[in-house]
Amino acid sequence: MVQSFLILVRNMRRLVVMLSLACWLLGVLSGLRAQEAQQGKNEEDNGYSQISIFAKTIELIRQDYVDGSKTSYHDLITAAMKGMLSSLDPHSQFMDPDDFRDMQEDTRSRFNGLGIEVSMKNGLPTVVTAMEDTPAARAGILSGDQILKINGASTERMDLQDAINILRGPAGRRVTLTLLRPSTKEIKDYTLDRAEIKVRSVKGARLLDEELTGPFRIGYVRLIQFNEPTAEELSKALDELQKAGMQALILDLRNNPGGLLNSAVDVCAQFLPPRSKVVSTQGRMASQQHDYSTSGAKKDRPNFPMALLINEGSASGAEIVAGALKDLHRAILVGETTFGKGSVQNVMQLPDGSAVRFTTAKYYTPSRQVIQGNGVAPNIRVAVTAEQERALFALRNAENVKPEDEKNIIKTKDPQLLRAIDALKGLMIYAQQSAPKAEAVKK
Repeated sequence: MVQSFLILVRNMRRLVVMLSLACWLLGVLSGLRAQEAQQGKNEEDNGYSQISIFAKTIELIRQDYVDGSKTSYHDLITAAMKGMLSSLDPHSQFMDPDDFRDMQEDTRSRFNGLGIEVSMKNGLPTVVTAMEDTPAARAGILSGDQILKINGASTERMDLQDAINILRGPAGRRVTLTLLRPSTKEIKDYTLDRAEIKVRSVKGARLLDEELTGPFRIGYVRLIQFNEPTAEELSKALDELQKAGMQALILDLRNNPGGLLNSAVDVCAQFLPPRSKVVSTQGRMASQQHDYSTSGAKKDRPNFPMALLINEGSASGAEIVAGALKDLHRAILVGETTFGKGSVQNVMQLPDGSAVRFTTAKYYTPSRQVIQGNGVAPNIRVAVTAEQERALFALRNAENVKPEDEKNIIKTKDPQLLRAIDALKGLMIYAQQSAPKAEAVKK
């Protein structure tokens, strides 16, 4: 009698769940029917029949799969959504509530982890950049390194978000990465301790040593990423450099993984006239076609000569800034072609606190060049060796470096910065020579 009653309760519970799922599906399907009728969808791509198959598959798994602990509706549908989003492109993903909160924390410049910006490339999690002053940078991890294993587990079939979740976590915990460096074919293990990552947007603002710049006062600023306070921090740094007599500027975007689109546009506003188009987006829907321009108000700055340093680790927002200042002839780009991450992701929060991020458009530079997959090419191509790059990483992550040591490393290990200095010096010499001729013509 008791056993029959328990069976009845279980069946009733199952019936309630099935009815709830059916009601949800009916709502979705009715919307799909109306949409398909409006769009003229054919039978081969019929949402009603395909979602019916999906619901049937879920019930078959729940009924017969050998391990019942893996067949909750939540687990099955979450796994399906992860697979659905990741199948679209490397940047689309489903985020559970914890993942979504972590993503929001990133834009505020603080999180726990190793300090690696990761993207999927050729089917493997690939380092976009190792952020400065982090465990990854101090260990010598470089842009382009491919992650073969995390804590001994292969990443060949690992979802990008799952990989990120392992890389992040409580500070002090140890993580072992097996990395392949494509440039040298070297495979190496790195054992790192997670730490609280506090990313400063702007670093290294100063006038370069006159031994490097000669009679000219050339300023230097490094942008680490584009987050909420970046444009304001940059503005303050530029104000100080102008007070110090800056005549030209080198803006270093190497290994800058990007960040917030609006922050990148606001950074461009420091150097461009009001209402200058910085970047545009174009997708399938008219709502995804949008121009992003500098604001109407611009801080009064002289139109000083300017060079941007870029490399393979410059991505997303860094590529937007580089593409805009190159196309609008505001800066010379020196270095190597950027990463090529130029797609727009919309993030939509779901009722349970989770979220979906999916690609809705591509970025176009002011001259209509596509960033996605192509990157932004420099005006002056200057390559660095892996040994030079390691030395520069060590310099950026070292504390209390003596000015003389820093200058010697720049002279021997940073051909990109030296070439940018030479380019700016050439521009300023030409401007000086042209000024008397222009004055004579006026007279």
